[in-house]
Amino acid sequence: MSEKNFIEELEWRGMIHTIMPGAKEQLEKEMTTAYVGIDPTADSLHIGHLVSVMILKHFQMCGHRPIALIGGATGMIGDPSGKSQERNLLDETTLRHNQEAIKNQLAKLLDFESDAPNAAVLVNNYDWMKDFSFLEFIRNIGKCITVNYMMAKDSVKKRFNGEGDGMSFTEFTYQLLQGYDFLHLYKTMNCKVQLGGADQWGNITTGTELIRRKLGSEAEAFAITCPLITKADGTKFGKTESGNVWLEPRYTSPYKFYQFWLNVSDDDAKRYIKIFTLLDRETIESLIKEHDEAPHLRILQKRLAQEVTTMIHSKEEYEKAVEASQILFGGATSEALHKLDEQTLLQVFEGVPQFTISRADLQDMPFINLAAEATKVFPSKGECRKMVLAGGVSMNKEKVADPQQAVTEADLIAGKYLLLQRGKKNYYLVIAE
Repeated sequence: MSEKNFIEELEWRGMIHTIMPGAKEQLEKEMTTAYVGIDPTADSLHIGHLVSVMILKHFQMCGHRPIALIGGATGMIGDPSGKSQERNLLDETTLRHNQEAIKNQLAKLLDFESDAPNAAVLVNNYDWMKDFSFLEFIRNIGKCITVNYMMAKDSVKKRFNGEGDGMSFTEFTYQLLQGYDFLHLYKTMNCKVQLGGADQWGNITTGTELIRRKLGSEAEAFAITCPLITKADGTKFGKTESGNVWLEPRYTSPYKFYQFWLNVSDDDAKRYIKIFTLLDRETIESLIKEHDEAPHLRILQKRLAQEVTTMIHSKEEYEKAVEASQILFGGATSEALHKLDEQTLLQVFEGVPQFTISRADLQDMPFINLAAEATKVFPSKGECRKMVLAGGVSMNKEKVADPQQAVTEADLIAGKYLLLQRGKKNYYLVIAE
């Protein structure tokens, strides 16, 4: 067993919401197995999932055995917790594809491969639910839990009290299926603890109740939940204007991922650095102290973004993201700009005005013609000339000294782009096609 105490570790990090009596004693007594359910509705996790994955990571680091349960069967139904609408159902091929993709992401954080007794395990509840007949399920499981018990759960009550369009029988049975998962893992893998978000308390306690009723009061099973992470202003964590922040670079590039963490508020950075990094208490406390002495330096946000981007992507992707950020906000050089790949370049300058010109026209075109005729960077040649001579215009991060300077294909970044800058903050992207 590790010297670290799992509950104490999570408590100082602000990652405990509710602990069922006896859970702490169970974890101190022996190596314990616990699971977290992960919804496989996409082929990538997003940062909302990261809280429960970090909890599994701490669980494993404290010497216990984590199980990541992909909810293949329950994903076909949809969990009513925190939802006011039914969700779309998935077919098996999609579920299997999503499971594989999620496992690859989890493997960056959890040790599945070693021969250690607490190596992580990935399971899919579809594997034990697919051959369970309806009659068998309601006879063996349905009779153990009363409707009154199920109706008392908050997730059910809210939907019955007019949130959304009510609740189908399918969704109503969700807590029985999740409860059965816990019973199955308890019997087959000696899994005694279920971990999850605070909104899962109702579903998790249905599982502990089902275990008690099926196996007798000496069968001990426990629940530990973590708080739902919100932003300091109370809005939902992990969402941006363009949607979820994904761990898969095809959906959220490492640059955008890095920017998300870099732009969190001071209050959020103080909480998130405890939740989403593995930095120890002493390091975090000294970072917070340093940050409070000079908040404008954004020390916390920079370290948070570094730790999480490196952990999810790589050190190399983190360094590329930093370099890309400096191009937009710092004094990066022309050389750094030319090193950017096309995808990152477009993301860095997403939202800046863009102009398209013909590549054929770009044969020794004078800069003044490019900036005031071929594009509308300047309203007139006179204004362009005046600002160039005052030293306020750059192309590809290099000052333009002469308005008649020739622009050629050799100047293109990634063989296609020119970056014009008017003053300090006005960027324009010219695309040669």
